[in-house]
Parts: sequence; C-alpha cells; structure tokens
Amino acid sequence: MLPSRLLPGNALAYRLAITLLPLLCFISIATPANVAVSGTTKYVEAATPDGDAVWLKDTRKPALYTQNFGDCLGSSLINVTRFDAAYYKDNMTVLFHLEGNTNVANESVMMYIGVYAYGEARFDLTFNPCSAQIYSLCPMNRSVPIEANGIIPVSDADVAGIPPIALTIPDFEGQAILRLFANSTQSQIGCYSAVVTNGATFSHPAAVGTVLGIFTIIAIAASFATAVYVSHIPTTRTHYAHSLSILVVFAVFHHIFFTGSLSVNWPSVLPAFWSNFAWTGGMIYSESMQNSINQLIGSNKGNTSMVGAAGSGTAAEDLGGGYELSQIYKRSFSSLFRRESNSWSDHLQHLRSVKLETHLAKRTLANSSEGYDWYGIPVKPGLPLPGNFSGFAGTLAEENIPASNAFMTGFLWFLILIVLVAAVVIAFKWILEGLVRYKHLDENRLAFFREHWLGYTAVAALRTAFIGFFLIIYLTLFQFTYKGSAGVTAIAALVFLAFFLGFSVVAGYACYYRLHSGSYAIKRDRLHIELKKALGFVPWIGFQLESRRPEGTQPTTFLGSTPWWGVHYVDEDAQRIPVQEDEDYIKKFGWLSARFRRTRWWFFALWLVYEFVRACFYGGAAGHPMTQVFGLMAVEFIALILIVKLRPFEGARLNALMVYLLGLSKVATLALSAAFDIRFNLARINTTVIGVVIIVIQGLLAGVTLLAIVFGAISSYMSVTREQETFKPRKWAPYRERYFAHLEKSAPDVPPIKAATPMHEEPKEPYFRVASVRREPKIEDSNPVYIDTASSRTSVAPAAAIGSRSSTRRNSLHSAHMSSSNLPFGARSHRTSWSTRDFSGLHDQPDYERVRTPIRSPGPGTSLEVRKQRNDKGKEKEAPLDERSSEEAMG
Repeated sequence: MLPSRLLPGNALAYRLAITLLPLLCFISIATPANVAVSGTTKYVEAATPDGDAVWLKDTRKPALYTQNFGDCLGSSLINVTRFDAAYYKDNMTVLFHLEGNTNVANESVMMYIGVYAYGEARFDLTFNPCSAQIYSLCPMNRSVPIEANGIIPVSDADVAGIPPIALTIPDFEGQAILRLFANSTQSQIGCYSAVVTNGATFSHPAAVGTVLGIFTIIAIAASFATAVYVSHIPTTRTHYAHSLSILVVFAVFHHIFFTGSLSVNWPSVLPAFWSNFAWTGGMIYSESMQNSINQLIGSNKGNTSMVGAAGSGTAAEDLGGGYELSQIYKRSFSSLFRRESNSWSDHLQHLRSVKLETHLAKRTLANSSEGYDWYGIPVKPGLPLPGNFSGFAGTLAEENIPASNAFMTGFLWFLILIVLVAAVVIAFKWILEGLVRYKHLDENRLAFFREHWLGYTAVAALRTAFIGFFLIIYLTLFQFTYKGSAGVTAIAALVFLAFFLGFSVVAGYACYYRLHSGSYAIKRDRLHIELKKALGFVPWIGFQLESRRPEGTQPTTFLGSTPWWGVHYVDEDAQRIPVQEDEDYIKKFGWLSARFRRTRWWFFALWLVYEFVRACFYGGAAGHPMTQVFGLMAVEFIALILIVKLRPFEGARLNALMVYLLGLSKVATLALSAAFDIRFNLARINTTVIGVVIIVIQGLLAGVTLLAIVFGAISSYMSVTREQETFKPRKWAPYRERYFAHLEKSAPDVPPIKAATPMHEEPKEPYFRVASVRREPKIEDSNPVYIDTASSRTSVAPAAAIGSRSSTRRNSLHSAHMSSSNLPFGARSHRTSWSTRDFSGLHDQPDYERVRTPIRSPGPGTSLEVRKQRNDKGKEKEAPLDERSSEEAMG
C-alpha cells in the first residue's frame, strides 16, 4: 500500500526508489570516502553549508556537551546511571544517551529533553520512545535494562536561540533536563538535570592553584628567614615587621574564596574562578577523606536548601521554568522528523545522513577508554543539582565536596597543616645541627634559633592557628546553620569553644601583660566635623579630635563639633621601654604584635573581633542573603574607615595591601553581590557580566598580592644579609641602603617634624625702616658754659666724665638717677636766655669754620639711616630726618 501522502502520479517513482534502495545502500557503504579508519582513529564525512564534503574525527570534541547530572525529582521511578547529550555544530546534530533501570513492571512513557542557557529555554524536544525505536522504553519494563540513544538532526532555526558566543565563552551557563512521564497517569516519574558546558572555563586549580601555592611557600620562607636570623631581638623584630605577612596573604585568599559562601545565586563564572583558591580554605578533595567523613556523618546529609541551593535528590518542580502536561501530550515525535522530499537528491542525502547518524549512535555507547569521554557521572549525595551554583554549596560543588562535609574537611586539613608546620620547624633545626656537626655550617650561625627551637615551634603553631581563626570560626558556625549530623555538630561546638575562648584569653592576657602597671583616665575632648577632599578632588567629610590636631592648623571648612571623651592609658612607669624594644614581650607575644606599629601594637585584639563578626555574618546568617550582604557591607565599610585611620602595620607594603586594596575589594565585591539575590530576578546574562567584573577586581587583588610576595622576598633577602659587607647583586646596593634607612625612620613610629613655616615676606615696594638708633653727642655735651651751669644747678656727678664720647650715655643715666631737680627722666635743662655776647665770637671765625657739623651722608655709622628710594613715579624721595645737628638748626 502506498503512503497516503504520495499522489498517484508519483507511484512509479516510489516503486523505483524502493527497488534501487539496496543498491544505493551498498554503493554508499562500499565507498571509502564516507568512512575512513586510520589506525585506531575513525573519521566520518559530513557536508559543509556550501555542500563541500569534510572529514571529521569520530572522537572530536562537541561544541556543547553535558557533564555531571543529578536527580531533580527526588522520587524518580527510574535509576539513571548515565545521561549525556552533545551538540555538534559541524554537522548540526544533537546526540543523547540514557542508561539505567527501573522497578516499574510495565509502563509506556513519553520523553522530554530541554536545553536551557542563561535561564532561558533554547531547545526542547518531546517524543514517544516507541516512535524513536528506543525499544527498552517501549514499554518500560523492570526486566529490561534501559538504554536509549538518539541522533537528532537540527536546523539553523532550531539552534537560533543559542548565540555564537555561547560556544566560546568560559563557563557557559546551561542545563539539559530529561523528564519522563507515565502515559497511564500522565504524571512525571523521572527527572534528571545535567550541566551543559563548552569546555572553556576559569577553573584551573591544577595550574593556578599550584602557582598560588608556590608563591605562598616563598612568602612563608621569607617571613621565617627574617624571624630566625637573630642578631639583636628588637632589630630582628623591625626587619620581620617589614617582610610580607602570611596573615595578609591568607586574608586576601580567604576573602576571594569565602565570598562564595553568601547565599545568593552565583553566575557560573564565579564558582569556577573561586575553585582556584579552594585549597586556601581547606577545601581539598580527597576520596579517602570524603569516604571517612561520610561514614561519620551517615545518611544525614542535611538540607542544601537551607543555605540557598537546590539539592540533588530533592524535588525541583520549577527547574527550567517547570512544565505543562497539556503541552507534553500534544506533541508528536513523528512530526518532528516528517520531511517532504521532492527530488532524488533529497532521498540520497537522507540515506547518507542515516548512515552517519547510525555510526555516531554507536559512538555514544562507547566509554572513555574507547575515545568518547565527553560525559559526566551522577553527582554524589549532598551535592546540589548540576548547573545550580547557589550559596556555599554551589561553590563547594566545583570541588565535589558536599556542604555537609565542609566543616570536617576544612578542620582535618587545618590539623594536618599545623602538624606539618611544626614538623618543618623541627626538621629545619636538626638539619642545621647536622650541617654544623659535619662542618658545613659555622657553629655560631643561627645559634639563637637552634637554642630556642622549641619556642619557635610553639610560636609557629600558634601563628598558624591565629591566621586560621576566621576559617575555623566560619566553618563551625556554618555547621550549626546547616544542621547536619549530630556528631559532627558536637565536634564543631568543641572546636568553636576552643578557638573562641582560647584566643580571647590569649589576646586579653597579651594586652594585660603590657598594660597592667598603668591606669586609665577619661579625658574630655572635642570632635570636629570638617569638609575635606579625598584623593585631592572628591568632597569628603572628615572627623578630627581637638587633642590630635597639629598646633597652629585650622580646618579648611568647619562644619561643626560635638563634645567627646576619650580613654587614655597612663603609664605609671616612666622608664618603661617601648613595646617594640621589649625583648621579654617580643619573645612571648611577638607572634601577635610584632608586625604592628609601636602605637598600634594592640591591633591583633581588634583584628580578632573583626574576623569573628565577619564569620558570624558569613556562617551564622547562611540562608539569609540580604542579611549577609548588607550586614557585611556595614561591617566592611566601618572596618575600612577605622583601618585607614589606624594604619596598623609598620610596613608600608602591608598597609597598602591590607588597608586600601583588600578593604576596597571587600566593599566593592559585596556591593556587586547584592544583585545576585533571586528576589531581584536579574537576567542571567547580566549577572554573568557582573560576575566577570568581580573576577577582574579580585584577580587584580590577587595579582598585586603575588607582586608584593616577590618584593617581600627581595626585602627579606636584604634583611638576612644586613651584616654582610658585600651584597650581591651590587646594583641593588643603593636600594638596600634606602631600605635600611626607611626601617630606621619608620621603627620609632613618631610623627615627622614639620618644617618651620617661613615668615611672611614684606611686599617689594618703597618703604621706610629704622634699622638702629644710637645717640650722638650734642653741642650741650661739649659746651663748658652749659656743663658748668648744669652741674652747679643739678648734678652731683663729676663734670670731667661728661666729655668722653664713650661714657656719655652711662654718665647721663647716672646723673639722671642722682638728680635732685624736678625735671622728668630724660629731660635736659637749657639756658634761660641768649645774648649777643654768646654770638660775638662766631662772626670773627672764617665761614668754613662756622658750620662744623654738617649733615652726615647716609651710611651704616649714622644714628639714623636715611635712604633714598624711588617712588612709584621713579623720582627720588628722601626719608624725613628726626634729628639734625644743632648748628644746622642755628643756621
């Protein structure tokens, strides 16, 4: 019987096609150009859009393919052991493969496959497995293992929703969802979700993690070298304070990795990037360790939805936007493959595509040992659904570590680290002893370390615990929130108490040990609010205490003030040496305070409080994203202002890295992370863009940290060679001298002495200035008539003393004190009258003798400097004279 869709006129053509079909198949199979085998590598032929034939490797990498998968129903009646799908752009085909088993006796099913990219449906297919010749599901029977595979040709219109960038962008965010429905009840009986990827990713823990580990080991070795090279304890402390702090290095790495503990829906690029830093947070996957932890935990894996993630093995009805049964049962698989062929070329092309699809279908049944390894495995219990990156559970999924195992994994690796650090210190000591014994090392070299190696071992372990304080407190609080196994929760409680109470006591005793001999006083002060400029141009409001304002300075713009009080420590021992020179304190608590400034030695206590508050928000508020984000933003903003104000570290590099870069990165990251909350319903493409911005910020911070490690290693090399006269390389010698000068300048921690403010210069214009005044002898001082008259009337001083020029002023003062006249002090008595007899001798003298005291020319010897200066019009101007000679006045 002819198919109904063929017209009677085409019956002859149809019979001819049936007759020639075996011959065409034989020719197609026998042609070596279609399938070629070269050794163990197989090639298949495909056609380009232009119709040209190309050869493709059978083991080539798909453009998009699935990886690990998980149960998204929770009570699936089908146990799927393998589910993978792949999209080949070169020949426009979609392949899928399903293996599993069931306990259902007999059931006809419908299958649905949907592909989602960045939160939107890009491709979907609903079909009847019987029509697709998947006989293991036609019907589904518990006695028959399920094995379904298919090759689906697609057109450009079918994949138009997948943008070209999706094939190359790192960490393509997509999911492939397989749903099975029972025809008898028209209900969902199976759901599995797999993550879709293109193979490009930011996750390279083997390469990036190794590089970070090497740089961290360099920083540890440099810091340890400055601590063990002891010639003078205060000097060693100074050099140690300027080496790069391991605390700062791990603070940067922990900030980057534990950002992923916020309970928001992260874009896929961020957990992939953070996986490079997972080892710094103790999240290192070990199969044997995870198996041991699983035995301790048992079947209680907790609930990942408590921390914002969709767990595998739990119902996720809205996954991929959900489904509608009415739409599922309206579709027909046959309609998807029905084609209208109007030419013999269409029939021949269809025959070739059938052969190619059959060959690829066989390849999907292969395993990785036979060439095809682009498939995943079922996720382990406790892990979230593949493709879901919400919360800390989504971040840990990149390491295949369930959230229920997070605390024990981190705690066990932390214990291993402490033991390893102690073992390295002890091994270093005995290696030195061996070198000394066999005369390969001078006996006095590193003598202080070899003598106090037990103390160094204890301090190294305590320092490691101090660095890991945030890590342990966070993991314990996260375990309390997650509510997993009771036994693990009990261990977490003991560890929390040990760290919290232990460091509280140690930090309190370290402060008390230094401050117990003094007292505290409350001093009234005043807080001024001023308008300043940040970065030289940004308006900013600043606060300044009156007691700390430099003398003689005034605010640029005063906004107001308020009363303030401050608690001041009063040291009763005036002879106490500074904390940075106290050898006893350095030996006992230098592992806490050695890196901080003289006036900020107590900052370790404030740091512990800050880290504890951060851990409470990250771990204790898990599952409450807005509380985490905005609470931490407030904490980080306040901490940034305080740390910028305090500048606690003695080393400039540490202040730049910790105070500015790390603080700004924390605030910026939290501000951007608020957009990932599901309540904002931001498009996933936009969240990916924001995620890339966060990667840039944190990547720059990590890069600067690695650069600081390099410079720290160089400065540590200069420190350990400080007693050597020869220094190599020689061209670094000037930098070494400048570095040592910087250490000497910064160690006392005293404010720099400001240069004296220059006096105000007078304007450059005509002016009159009296430089000096000196009394010159007058006519009365040398006139015998006046002297006799004056002495007979008032003076009791000898008259002969008045004639001398050098004693004129002294005798004048003496006569004034001894005078019995009623003239005021400084006044002179003059003759009461003049007569012609007084001037009779003047006319008998020559003219050139009449004026014996002319006006003296201006000069330094005169009693009054008279300077000729030019006015604004350029004319000479003579300053007025206060005194003139008596003879000129008489003339």
